[in-house]
Amino acid sequence: MPELPEVEVVRLGLAPAVTGASVSAVEVLDERSLRRHLGDSVHFVGALEGARFEGVSRRGKYLWLPLEGREEALTAHLGMSGQMLLRTPDALDDRHLRARIRVDGPAGDLVVAFADQRVFGSLAIDRLVPTLDVAGEHVPSQVAHIARDPLDPHFDDDAWAAALLRRKTGVKSALLDQTLISGIGNIYADEALWRARLHYARNTAGLSPSKARELLRHVREVFAKALAEGGTSFDAQYVNVNGQAGYFAHSLNVYGRQGKPCPRCGRPIVREKFQNRGSHFCEKCQRER
Repeated sequence: MPELPEVEVVRLGLAPAVTGASVSAVEVLDERSLRRHLGDSVHFVGALEGARFEGVSRRGKYLWLPLEGREEALTAHLGMSGQMLLRTPDALDDRHLRARIRVDGPAGDLVVAFADQRVFGSLAIDRLVPTLDVAGEHVPSQVAHIARDPLDPHFDDDAWAAALLRRKTGVKSALLDQTLISGIGNIYADEALWRARLHYARNTAGLSPSKARELLRHVREVFAKALAEGGTSFDAQYVNVNGQAGYFAHSLNVYGRQGKPCPRCGRPIVREKFQNRGSHFCEKCQRER
Protein backbone atom coordinates (compact mmCIF):
# COMPACT_ATOMS: atom_id res chain seq x y z
CA MET A 1 0.00 0.00 0.00
CA PRO A 2 1.31 3.50 -0.77
CA GLU A 3 2.43 5.15 2.45
CA LEU A 4 3.07 8.80 3.26
CA PRO A 5 6.12 9.31 0.99
CA GLU A 6 4.37 7.80 -2.03
CA VAL A 7 1.19 9.85 -1.47
CA GLU A 8 3.23 13.03 -0.93
CA VAL A 9 5.07 12.40 -4.21
CA VAL A 10 1.69 12.21 -5.95
CA ARG A 11 0.53 15.42 -4.23
CA LEU A 12 3.66 17.26 -5.30
CA GLY A 13 3.12 16.14 -8.89
CA LEU A 14 -0.57 17.06 -9.00
CA ALA A 15 -0.38 20.47 -7.33
CA PRO A 16 1.22 22.54 -10.14
CA ALA A 17 -1.14 21.08 -12.74
CA VAL A 18 -4.48 21.26 -10.93
CA THR A 19 -4.26 24.26 -8.55
CA GLY A 20 -6.66 26.80 -10.00
CA ALA A 21 -7.83 24.36 -12.69
CA SER A 22 -11.49 24.04 -13.69
CA VAL A 23 -13.12 20.66 -14.19
CA SER A 24 -14.59 20.47 -17.70
CA ALA A 25 -15.69 16.84 -17.81
CA VAL A 26 -15.85 13.77 -15.56
CA GLU A 27 -16.32 10.13 -16.53
CA VAL A 28 -16.70 7.25 -14.08
CA LEU A 29 -15.88 3.87 -15.57
CA ASP A 30 -16.20 1.80 -12.39
CA GLU A 31 -18.56 2.80 -9.57
CA ARG A 32 -16.65 0.60 -7.14
CA SER A 33 -14.13 3.42 -6.95
CA LEU A 34 -16.85 5.65 -5.46
CA ARG A 35 -17.50 3.42 -2.45
CA ARG A 36 -16.80 6.30 -0.05
CA HIS A 37 -18.89 8.80 -2.01
CA LEU A 38 -22.36 9.50 -0.60
CA GLY A 39 -24.19 9.13 -3.88
CA ASP A 40 -23.97 7.41 -7.25
CA SER A 41 -21.79 8.24 -10.24
CA VAL A 42 -24.37 10.69 -11.63
CA HIS A 43 -24.23 12.67 -8.39
CA PHE A 44 -20.41 12.52 -8.34
CA VAL A 45 -20.14 13.82 -11.90
CA GLY A 46 -22.68 16.58 -11.30
CA ALA A 47 -20.94 17.70 -8.12
CA LEU A 48 -17.52 17.88 -9.77
CA GLU A 49 -18.09 19.22 -13.28
CA GLY A 50 -17.67 22.99 -13.38
CA ALA A 51 -15.83 23.10 -10.06
CA ARG A 52 -12.42 24.71 -9.59
CA PHE A 53 -9.63 23.17 -7.51
CA GLU A 54 -7.99 25.42 -4.92
CA GLY A 55 -4.98 23.13 -4.45
CA VAL A 56 -3.97 19.68 -3.23
CA SER A 57 -3.65 18.77 0.45
CA ARG A 58 -2.61 15.60 2.26
CA ARG A 59 -2.81 14.02 5.68
CA GLY A 60 -1.28 10.60 6.18
CA LYS A 61 -2.30 8.53 3.16
CA TYR A 62 -5.27 10.74 2.15
CA LEU A 63 -5.28 13.37 -0.60
CA TRP A 64 -7.92 16.02 -1.13
CA LEU A 65 -8.53 18.86 -3.58
CA PRO A 66 -10.68 21.62 -2.01
CA LEU A 67 -13.36 23.04 -4.31
CA GLU A 68 -13.36 26.82 -4.65
CA GLY A 69 -16.26 28.58 -2.93
CA ARG A 70 -17.60 25.36 -1.44
CA GLU A 71 -17.11 23.56 1.86
CA GLU A 72 -16.32 20.37 -0.05
CA ALA A 73 -13.31 18.62 -1.55
CA LEU A 74 -12.53 15.83 -3.98
CA THR A 75 -11.05 13.27 -1.59
CA ALA A 76 -8.85 10.38 -2.72
CA HIS A 77 -7.38 7.33 -1.02
CA LEU A 78 -5.08 5.19 -3.15
CA GLY A 79 -5.75 1.95 -1.26
CA MET A 80 -3.43 -0.87 -2.29
CA SER A 81 -2.87 0.01 -5.94
CA GLY A 82 -4.53 3.34 -6.75
CA GLN A 83 -2.79 5.75 -9.10
CA MET A 84 -3.52 9.38 -9.95
CA LEU A 85 -1.92 10.10 -13.31
CA LEU A 86 -1.66 13.22 -15.45
CA ARG A 87 -2.39 12.52 -19.12
CA THR A 88 -3.05 14.53 -22.26
CA PRO A 89 -6.66 14.29 -23.52
CA ASP A 90 -5.62 12.22 -26.54
CA ALA A 91 -3.54 9.69 -24.55
CA LEU A 92 -4.53 6.04 -24.58
CA ASP A 93 -6.43 4.88 -21.52
CA ASP A 94 -4.26 3.55 -18.73
CA ARG A 95 -4.72 -0.04 -17.72
CA HIS A 96 -7.26 -0.46 -14.89
CA LEU A 97 -8.64 3.07 -15.48
CA ARG A 98 -11.61 3.71 -13.12
CA ALA A 99 -12.31 7.45 -13.58
CA ARG A 100 -11.26 10.29 -15.83
CA ILE A 101 -11.35 13.97 -14.73
CA ARG A 102 -10.59 16.50 -17.45
CA VAL A 103 -9.25 19.85 -16.25
CA ASP A 104 -8.20 23.15 -17.77
CA GLY A 105 -5.57 24.89 -15.68
CA PRO A 106 -2.05 26.33 -15.49
CA ALA A 107 -0.60 23.39 -17.41
CA GLY A 108 -3.31 23.51 -20.09
CA ASP A 109 -5.89 20.89 -20.96
CA LEU A 110 -5.13 17.70 -19.02
CA VAL A 111 -6.78 14.56 -17.72
CA VAL A 112 -6.40 13.35 -14.15
CA ALA A 113 -6.75 9.59 -14.58
CA PHE A 114 -7.59 7.45 -11.57
CA ALA A 115 -6.39 3.88 -12.18
CA ASP A 116 -6.66 1.09 -9.62
CA GLN A 117 -5.88 -2.55 -10.30
CA ARG A 118 -7.27 -3.99 -7.06
CA VAL A 119 -10.08 -1.42 -6.69
CA PHE A 120 -9.42 -0.79 -2.98
CA GLY A 121 -8.86 2.93 -3.55
CA SER A 122 -11.61 5.52 -3.74
CA LEU A 123 -12.72 8.95 -4.90
CA ALA A 124 -15.45 10.97 -3.18
CA ILE A 125 -16.88 14.45 -2.89
CA ASP A 126 -16.74 15.00 0.86
CA ARG A 127 -17.67 17.90 3.12
CA LEU A 128 -14.89 19.81 4.85
CA VAL A 129 -15.02 20.03 8.64
CA PRO A 130 -12.92 22.17 11.02
CA THR A 131 -10.06 20.55 12.92
CA LEU A 132 -10.24 20.70 16.70
CA ASP A 133 -6.71 21.92 17.36
CA VAL A 134 -5.96 24.53 14.68
CA ALA A 135 -8.32 27.45 14.09
CA GLY A 136 -9.36 27.98 10.49
CA GLU A 137 -8.07 24.62 9.30
CA HIS A 138 -10.46 22.19 7.56
CA VAL A 139 -10.16 18.57 6.47
CA PRO A 140 -12.60 16.16 4.77
CA SER A 141 -14.91 14.38 7.19
CA GLN A 142 -13.38 11.06 6.09
CA VAL A 143 -9.97 12.30 7.27
CA ALA A 144 -11.00 13.90 10.56
CA HIS A 145 -10.60 10.68 12.58
CA ILE A 146 -6.93 10.13 11.77
CA ALA A 147 -4.00 11.75 13.57
CA ARG A 148 -1.63 14.27 12.09
CA ASP A 149 1.40 12.82 10.35
CA PRO A 150 5.01 13.55 11.37
CA LEU A 151 5.57 15.92 8.42
CA ASP A 152 2.61 18.09 9.45
CA PRO A 153 3.86 21.46 10.82
CA HIS A 154 1.27 21.19 13.62
CA PHE A 155 2.37 17.72 14.73
CA ASP A 156 3.04 17.79 18.49
CA ASP A 157 6.15 15.69 19.21
CA ASP A 158 5.82 15.74 22.99
CA ALA A 159 2.12 14.89 22.96
CA TRP A 160 2.76 11.99 20.59
CA ALA A 161 5.61 10.62 22.72
CA ALA A 162 3.44 10.76 25.84
CA ALA A 163 0.54 9.05 24.05
CA LEU A 164 2.88 6.35 22.71
CA LEU A 165 4.13 5.46 26.19
CA ARG A 166 0.56 5.24 27.49
CA ARG A 167 -0.47 2.71 24.84
CA LYS A 168 1.20 -0.33 26.48
CA THR A 169 1.29 -2.21 23.20
CA GLY A 170 3.90 -3.41 20.73
CA VAL A 171 5.77 -0.44 19.30
CA LYS A 172 5.12 -1.43 15.68
CA SER A 173 1.39 -1.75 16.35
CA ALA A 174 1.50 1.78 17.74
CA LEU A 175 3.31 3.10 14.65
CA LEU A 176 0.65 1.57 12.40
CA ASP A 177 -2.22 3.03 14.43
CA GLN A 178 -3.47 5.87 12.21
CA THR A 179 -5.35 7.44 15.13
CA LEU A 180 -2.04 7.92 16.96
CA ILE A 181 0.19 8.93 14.04
CA SER A 182 -0.76 8.74 10.37
CA GLY A 183 1.08 7.89 7.19
CA ILE A 184 3.26 5.04 8.48
CA GLY A 185 2.80 1.59 6.97
CA ASN A 186 4.66 -1.68 7.09
CA ILE A 187 7.67 -0.62 5.04
CA TYR A 188 8.57 2.55 6.90
CA ALA A 189 7.73 1.11 10.33
CA ASP A 190 10.27 -1.67 9.78
CA GLU A 191 12.88 0.76 8.50
CA ALA A 192 12.46 3.24 11.37
CA LEU A 193 12.52 0.48 14.01
CA TRP A 194 15.75 -0.90 12.55
CA ARG A 195 17.35 2.54 12.70
CA ALA A 196 16.18 2.93 16.32
CA ARG A 197 17.37 -0.61 17.23
CA LEU A 198 13.91 -1.54 18.51
CA HIS A 199 12.24 -4.93 18.21
CA TYR A 200 8.79 -4.61 16.63
CA ALA A 201 7.11 -6.29 19.64
CA ARG A 202 8.83 -4.10 22.25
CA ASN A 203 6.16 -2.79 24.63
CA THR A 204 5.76 0.96 24.41
CA ALA A 205 5.33 1.18 28.19
CA GLY A 206 8.99 0.21 28.56
CA LEU A 207 10.31 3.01 26.35
CA SER A 208 11.77 6.20 27.74
CA PRO A 209 10.52 9.58 26.49
CA SER A 210 13.91 10.17 24.88
CA LYS A 211 13.73 6.84 23.04
CA ALA A 212 10.23 7.69 21.79
CA ARG A 213 11.49 11.00 20.41
CA GLU A 214 14.48 9.23 18.85
CA LEU A 215 12.12 6.82 17.09
CA LEU A 216 10.11 9.76 15.74
CA ARG A 217 13.32 11.31 14.44
CA HIS A 218 14.13 8.09 12.59
CA VAL A 219 10.62 7.99 11.08
CA ARG A 220 11.15 11.48 9.70
CA GLU A 221 14.60 10.62 8.38
CA VAL A 222 13.27 7.57 6.55
CA PHE A 223 10.41 9.64 5.11
CA ALA A 224 12.80 12.36 3.95
CA LYS A 225 15.08 9.90 2.18
CA ALA A 226 12.12 8.10 0.58
CA LEU A 227 10.70 11.40 -0.66
CA ALA A 228 14.04 12.36 -2.17
CA GLU A 229 14.07 9.06 -4.05
CA GLY A 230 10.47 9.22 -5.26
CA GLY A 231 9.01 6.64 -2.87
CA THR A 232 9.16 2.86 -2.85
CA SER A 233 8.11 0.81 -5.89
CA PHE A 234 8.27 -2.97 -5.81
CA ASP A 235 6.04 -3.35 -8.88
CA ALA A 236 4.00 -1.22 -11.27
CA GLN A 237 1.25 -0.60 -8.72
CA TYR A 238 2.89 2.53 -7.29
CA VAL A 239 4.05 5.24 -9.70
CA ASN A 240 4.08 9.02 -9.64
CA VAL A 241 1.70 11.20 -11.70
CA ASN A 242 3.86 10.67 -14.79
CA GLY A 243 3.84 6.89 -14.42
CA GLN A 244 7.42 6.68 -13.15
CA ALA A 245 8.48 4.34 -10.33
CA GLY A 246 10.29 5.45 -7.19
CA TYR A 247 13.67 3.95 -6.36
CA PHE A 248 13.79 3.98 -2.53
CA ALA A 249 13.56 0.17 -2.64
CA HIS A 250 17.30 0.21 -3.34
CA SER A 251 17.90 2.03 -0.04
CA LEU A 252 15.90 -0.30 2.22
CA ASN A 253 17.87 -1.79 5.09
CA VAL A 254 15.50 -4.52 6.30
CA TYR A 255 12.11 -4.53 4.56
CA GLY A 256 11.96 -7.29 1.96
CA ARG A 257 15.56 -8.29 2.69
CA GLN A 258 15.02 -11.48 4.69
CA GLY A 259 18.07 -13.75 4.52
CA LYS A 260 20.35 -10.91 3.44
CA PRO A 261 22.98 -9.48 5.80
CA CYS A 262 22.09 -6.64 8.13
CA PRO A 263 23.89 -3.52 6.83
CA ARG A 264 24.97 -2.76 10.40
CA CYS A 265 26.17 -6.09 11.85
CA GLY A 266 26.04 -8.63 9.01
CA ARG A 267 23.60 -11.03 10.67
CA PRO A 268 20.83 -12.28 8.32
CA ILE A 269 17.62 -10.24 8.34
CA VAL A 270 14.62 -12.19 9.67
CA ARG A 271 10.97 -11.98 8.64
CA GLU A 272 8.25 -12.96 11.12
CA LYS A 273 4.49 -12.99 10.72
CA PHE A 274 2.82 -9.88 12.10
CA GLN A 275 -0.88 -8.95 11.79
CA ASN A 276 -1.46 -10.76 8.48
CA ARG A 277 1.74 -9.29 7.09
CA GLY A 278 5.43 -9.55 7.97
CA SER A 279 7.96 -7.78 10.15
CA HIS A 280 11.57 -7.57 8.99
CA PHE A 281 14.32 -7.03 11.56
CA CYS A 282 17.80 -7.97 12.73
CA GLU A 283 17.82 -10.36 15.69
CA LYS A 284 21.13 -8.95 16.95
CA CYS A 285 20.52 -5.21 16.49
CA GLN A 286 16.86 -5.36 17.52
CA ARG A 287 16.76 -7.80 20.42
CA GLU A 288 13.40 -8.55 21.99
CA ARG A 289 13.20 -7.69 25.69
